[in-house]
Amino acid sequence: MKKVTSYVLSDLNESVLSSPPLLKKLISSSIDHTLLKPEATESAIEKLCKEALTNSFYSVCIHSSYLPIAKKLLQNTDIKTVCVLGFPFGAEATEVKVFEAKNAIKNGADELDMVLHIGKLKNKNWDKVKKDIQSVSEASGSIPLKVILETCLLSDFEIKKACELASDVGASFVKTSTGFSTGGATAAHVALMRTTVGNKLGVKASGGIRTLFNALEMLLAGANRLGTSQSCQILNEITHSSYKDFKEWQKNQKLSESETKGGY
Repeated sequence: MKKVTSYVLSDLNESVLSSPPLLKKLISSSIDHTLLKPEATESAIEKLCKEALTNSFYSVCIHSSYLPIAKKLLQNTDIKTVCVLGFPFGAEATEVKVFEAKNAIKNGADELDMVLHIGKLKNKNWDKVKKDIQSVSEASGSIPLKVILETCLLSDFEIKKACELASDVGASFVKTSTGFSTGGATAAHVALMRTTVGNKLGVKASGGIRTLFNALEMLLAGANRLGTSQSCQILNEITHSSYKDFKEWQKNQKLSESETKGGY
């Protein structure tokens, strides 16, 4: 059985949401502080790790080539290192993803985020998608594995099917997005993923989470992990009126959506 933290944020209640210190602690502990841009430098990775330490983020999410740097900077701390596999397209051969998984673990990765084979999923090649995930899951042993679906490219049926396949073969999380496609996480997709996996798997929302309101929307929809490069900015937005302001923002969002439905 893979080791992982609680899959559901059961303590996400109004008293926590209305308390800046408690809200900051909850959000910090849910964040995979992320830097996956191709132009990322060693100094940028060092900055990422220092920010994670300062803010007590759950982890840093990086490419495998930077694992040695991150492990050195984060040694003897509780900050995890997350490494991506088959990123960002997921179209690599399964054997390549398996090698990436083993190499990442060898270099100290605490968690793995793999992109499933999107094309095979779109073609309804369920067995091949399942085998791809299962092979990486088996290679990762007790290391938690998140499966990136790239929800912006999928129908609701395909999202549900991908969640079921990931669950069947021992993945620890399903994750919305790479952040490098046509869209990122949406509350609707997060809610659909949570409904599909229940409490059995974690749900990670990633891609386009740039503000506190974005983060709260995803957590309340059912995510228990957030992938973002704007982690520090999100924490800086927390004030005594954050939750009240969020509820007003949420109300305005719904009004805006209702005004754009129908008509010509």
